[in-house]
Amino acid sequence: MTWLILALLATLVISAYTSATLRTWTISSAVILVAGTLFLDAGWLGLTLLWLVFVPIALVLNVPSLRQQWLSAAMLEAYLHMTPKLSPTEKIALDAGTVGWEGELFGGRPDWRKLLRRRTPELTTEERAFVNGPCEEACSMIDEWQICHVDADLSAALWDFLKKEKFFGMIIPKSYGGLGFSALAHRAVLQKVGGMSAVVGSTVAVPNSLGPAELLLQYGTEEQKDHYLPRLAIGEEIPCFGLTAPTAGSDATSIPDTGVVCKGQWQGEEVLGMRLTFDKRYITLAPVATVVGLAFRLYDPEGLLGDQEDIGISLALLPRATPGLEIGRRHLPLNSPFMNGPIRGENIFVPLDMLIGGPEYAGQGWRMLVECLSVGRAISLPSNNTGGAKLAALATGAYARIRQQFNLPIGRFEGVQEALARIAGNTYAASALSKMTAIAVDQGEKPAVPSAIAKYHATEKARAVVSDAMDIHGGKGIILGPRNYLGRAWQVAPMSITVEGANILTRSLMIFGQGAIRCHPYVLAELEAAQIADRGERLRQFDQLLFAHIGHTIGNACRAFWMSLGSGHLSTVPSDRDTRPYYRKLSRYSAAFALLADVVMLTFGGKLKQKERISGRLGDVLSQLYISSAMLKRFEDQGRPAADQPILSWAFQDSMYQLQEALRGVLANYPNRFIAALLRLVVFPLGLREQQPNDRLGHKVASLLLAPSATRDRLTDGVYKTASPGYVIGDMEALLPQVIAAEPIQRRLDKALRQGDISGTDPGQIITAAEAAKIINKDEARLLREVHERTMEIIAVDDFSDDELRAATSKLLQQSARRRPRAA
Repeated sequence: MTWLILALLATLVISAYTSATLRTWTISSAVILVAGTLFLDAGWLGLTLLWLVFVPIALVLNVPSLRQQWLSAAMLEAYLHMTPKLSPTEKIALDAGTVGWEGELFGGRPDWRKLLRRRTPELTTEERAFVNGPCEEACSMIDEWQICHVDADLSAALWDFLKKEKFFGMIIPKSYGGLGFSALAHRAVLQKVGGMSAVVGSTVAVPNSLGPAELLLQYGTEEQKDHYLPRLAIGEEIPCFGLTAPTAGSDATSIPDTGVVCKGQWQGEEVLGMRLTFDKRYITLAPVATVVGLAFRLYDPEGLLGDQEDIGISLALLPRATPGLEIGRRHLPLNSPFMNGPIRGENIFVPLDMLIGGPEYAGQGWRMLVECLSVGRAISLPSNNTGGAKLAALATGAYARIRQQFNLPIGRFEGVQEALARIAGNTYAASALSKMTAIAVDQGEKPAVPSAIAKYHATEKARAVVSDAMDIHGGKGIILGPRNYLGRAWQVAPMSITVEGANILTRSLMIFGQGAIRCHPYVLAELEAAQIADRGERLRQFDQLLFAHIGHTIGNACRAFWMSLGSGHLSTVPSDRDTRPYYRKLSRYSAAFALLADVVMLTFGGKLKQKERISGRLGDVLSQLYISSAMLKRFEDQGRPAADQPILSWAFQDSMYQLQEALRGVLANYPNRFIAALLRLVVFPLGLREQQPNDRLGHKVASLLLAPSATRDRLTDGVYKTASPGYVIGDMEALLPQVIAAEPIQRRLDKALRQGDISGTDPGQIITAAEAAKIINKDEARLLREVHERTMEIIAVDDFSDDELRAATSKLLQQSARRRPRAA
């Protein structure tokens, strides 16, 4: 009898593990019972009891009418009570996005071959020529000190160049005079210019996001497209978009700004229009904008458009010259003087054809915004911040090799190496993440959840990178001036954290909050089924989905437990020896995440919205699964370079440790301690075994930043490295090989000094004495003198007279306080 019961349990577990159907499980169990009855001496009483238990269960589960009557009807009633009805804004947000690889991770059974079969596009010849041509030239024109401290603006020459080369028209098709670039090229441009300057990066990013070129392309009338897009492409029109209000930031649906449909005079004629009243702030490019996009709630109290008074959020385009439109004085975000400021208007009358898409798109603004924001959020901030992280990694690696203390490059000290390893690992992860998300856009996706992951983690990782870089640079990083290439990046890091959805809310509400419904294989369908008006059809569809969902959950529990015991050895993963364990871990944790997500949603139901800490931790798990997938995809696409293995290993181990801690946090704070203990047994049967990267691995990774190599080039590809006048990072890159070549020569000098063969304190005198003593030859002496001279230039910092500082500050404040419309 014991063997028979074990065989039945094994059948249940195997069926769940392999996602077998109810019918398959029933037939398999019946065969085992028949065999046991015929061939085993199990005792008639025990066999009778087994049959009496099995037959009713099998009948109820396999006969839909019985299952619906005895089980599903009651479950549907309970479901309707615990699950709130989706609001129209929530439904729009869910419908706006598509589901890609994140859906595989949420399902608990990722098909890795599907990920690796995805074609990774490359830049076209034209796109690459732009990145290597106009983009490089634009970078050579950037003087961050002049922009931030002296002029509080881009130079007139740089403004003109950006317009002439159509930097503001990257997403506009060639048929309208734009560049028609892919999302991947868009990313490459922002990565390069955004890495050099947050001011320039923001200036280029906004017209190519909610510019409102994206809105016009998706929803504009043909007349609007023909009028605006050619002008936007060449910078004849400079756009901005007003969304944020003083009382409505992250909660964009509570916009207090209004429009009232009415008749009025426009250019001498009575037309149907709307009176707008609005107060917006934090609007990038507003001070120089010639066309203003606007989000507001539209009302129709007189029924001029129909019988609906509250039409809903709507979007319009207003020329700067619109009577009553006021563009206020400039904001100054953390001393980063990119064009940003308030816009206001009271009782402004404009015709209805200023609505983006015309009157038929009245009230569709929330859907339009959500769809376009998911695309823009996937590219703009992740790309700019990835560029900043890459440039910081490049510069810090070179500086740590060039700068010496105690006669050693500071990059040889273990404390510095710890920070260098974090810089390299975080840069690798951010780069892989931003590229995978941009490619998703090119493949036709509207990646609502991945864009939230990319926005949150790329900006957080960039902040961590620049913080470590500042620690390594020490005084060099904190003394502002023309020689400082890092301080401004550290200063403005919080801006990316704050804009386009504050990171706190992105993590705690959006990533898992949207993913739990949008990416889950059954939840959204169950919600929709529960809203069907016909009771019979509602029960029938809900019944099918419910039991598929139950099987899905049980299967994930079995897979999570089994793979935890065997490190996922039974999971199907790509067969590379070095990376196979990584795929297995991700398969295991994907199943564990899917299980916990189901249990948490069942426990909290509609109250999960208020459980932001739990939601945030589950969002962290989904994020780490996605980021690690992106890193493995990057590694495969680059041909599995063995030299990159240490960085991949460090970044992957760091990701898995963070994932484990997030899972631990969910279990530690789960309200039912008995269920929490069961879940911990399933998810971590052997305990918490993920560890942070060890010191030996960290040393290998840090060393890769300290010398030129193909790995270092791949890690920092796409940033501006050219040596040009006043560009310290380019100078360091040019000097680095000479510094490395001079190190063994310098060691001979140090040995000679210790032995008393030569003496002196001035480096020039020591080199001359060593050359005279034949310790070094003429060429070696010349190399040491050049390295010393250029090193002193690189580690130098700026100083100013009181008058210089006062003059620059006064000019900055005067320009910041002045309205400065810029003619096209």
